[in-house]
Amino acid sequence: MRTRMLAVTVDCREAEALAAFWKEALGYPETKRWKDSHGLTYVELKSQDEPSLLFQPVPEEKSGKNRLHLDLAPTELEQREEVARLVSLGAKIVDDPEDDDWVVMTDPEGNEFCVLPRR
Repeated sequence: MRTRMLAVTVDCREAEALAAFWKEALGYPETKRWKDSHGLTYVELKSQDEPSLLFQPVPEEKSGKNRLHLDLAPTELEQREEVARLVSLGAKIVDDPEDDDWVVMTDPEGNEFCVLPRR
């Protein structure tokens, strides 16, 4: 018996806005919303081929470095083109190390992720 991963959950201040960024960044086809018992609206991006991304509203701002992050690899654009596209959506470049083949970025709420070369 095994357990399967249903979603990667991201704590955030603005679930709708952050979900919109990631939906455009990753091209997820479906968005689902629901309210919890406290009336908070959760936004889930769904795909048949990828784990869901769930955006969970929380009252506090992000503090410190992520302990878990996403590694992305473009499927159509070259790495630098993908980085530029993500910047145009609201991401920021945090680190672009010369000796490594990834670019460290943050989403609009400051969550770190990396963009690797096309695969």
